[in-house]
Amino acid sequence: MTDFTATRARFRLPQNTIYLDGNSLGPLPRGAEAASRKVLFAEWGEMVITGWNRAGWMALPELLGDRIAGLIGAEAGHVMVGDTLSIRLFQALAAASAMTDRKVILTDRGNFPSDLYMAQGLVDHLKGDKELRIVDPGEIEASLTGEVGVLMLTEVDYRTGRLHDMAALTAKAHELGIVTVWDLAHSAGAIEVDLAGARADFAVGCTYKYLNGGPGSPAFIYVAPRHADSAETVLNGWLGHAQPFAFEETYRPGPGISRMRVGTPAILQMRILEAALDAWDGVSMADVRAKSIALSDRFIAGVEAACPALTLASPRDPKQRGSQVSFRFAEGYAAMQALIARGVIGDFRAPDIMRFGFTPLYIGEAEVDAAVAHIAAVIDKGEYHKPEFQARQRVT
Repeated sequence: MTDFTATRARFRLPQNTIYLDGNSLGPLPRGAEAASRKVLFAEWGEMVITGWNRAGWMALPELLGDRIAGLIGAEAGHVMVGDTLSIRLFQALAAASAMTDRKVILTDRGNFPSDLYMAQGLVDHLKGDKELRIVDPGEIEASLTGEVGVLMLTEVDYRTGRLHDMAALTAKAHELGIVTVWDLAHSAGAIEVDLAGARADFAVGCTYKYLNGGPGSPAFIYVAPRHADSAETVLNGWLGHAQPFAFEETYRPGPGISRMRVGTPAILQMRILEAALDAWDGVSMADVRAKSIALSDRFIAGVEAACPALTLASPRDPKQRGSQVSFRFAEGYAAMQALIARGVIGDFRAPDIMRFGFTPLYIGEAEVDAAVAHIAAVIDKGEYHKPEFQARQRVT
């Protein structure tokens, strides 16, 4: 059994704060400071450019990929870390689209806007060769037809936490010859994921949410073994070349997942991510999932009992929900600002979603109960009406 008391000690949490926003940005792992000092002073400071060889910088994208693979049910050697989630999504979607002559890329309205924007950009670039079709989340299965070439979905809806059935939808897609691309931004480190078992074709995700890699930490991409040596790279980065230091004029993709390298690895960020992944040592994702469900169910019951003005936006059935809970409230933005002023940090998603994330690695029953009490006080006392909570900030 995972000792969540021990995992809590692995994070530096702000005093007098109940942090329920790890689904947007994870807190600081205690090992990050030492990792930062090491890469800055012992590696970059002392080794300068020789660090690429002496400190093993060049191997970090694959090494970190293997560590993440264990958290998402992926085969070793088939996850690559680097660049941003938008870049990785474009890369996976373009590679998947190149595998089929069918025009339709199918997705849903619960997808994160950036995913939709990248898909629209690809479709526009191909000038009519592809079509993006967007349907309601509940219509995905019925919309899988013989004209669909690629299914692109975010497994957990960023607003409501609604959870797609990856295994069932991937199986149905494959029966019809459809290639799948899964975004795990709100899945990796939050729920049990089994990419290999589901036979997903491609997957992408970020590391700054539940994986706690820090603001702007690099993304990852997964390519199934059966596609690894044939997937079109599209973004032909120098480091994805079969022999980058041969400096050839013509691109030749590297073997397997290495072909998915694009830009120079962000070593400072990767060293911090490496330390963040240490927090997962000895942690069972099954235990994380079970504890997350218990905490979120407790939260839902508490809020609904104390705050009838809030309406549950997340699925009530925990099997259909990720590791976050969302409530609708017309004054949700201001109410969230009032909560933050009290030291309860969640976030807001337009138009009326108050969103709370539950990460058992550092959140327990005491924090859940205290958060419910604060929410009730903010609503009952009308604290959200104060002018300072009404002014919109740049980041919500």
